Amino acid sequence: MFDEKGLIMVEKDDRINEDELMMLALEAGASDFEFEEEGYEIITAPEDFSAVRESLEKANIEMVSAEVTMIPQTYTSLNTEADIKKMKKILDLLDEEDDVQNVYHNWENEV
Repeated sequence: MFDEKGLIMVEKDDRINEDELMMLALEAGASDFEFEEEGYEIITAPEDFSAVRESLEKANIEMVSAEVTMIPQTYTSLNTEADIKKMKKILDLLDEEDDVQNVYHNWENEV
């Protein structure tokens, strides 16, 4: 249900040219580049993550986050407030458990 991928988030900035950033990331080994509302999402294979991150650092591109994480293959939409409340409760309970290190989910908030 999930793929291990490198995920680098770059915030939109007037000083950053979208096309140049995309070319820099892809030439460094990124497998995907997406334009989001808040910024840019750069996806890499886990083995290419360090090379892409280092390339962005050398170009003085400020990253909001950069990590190897699990990305869902498919997403599930939660359409009601009750479902969203239940999911948040489950995530809170898992977060409180000392034995739980990471929680990955595939739900999208539609409400």
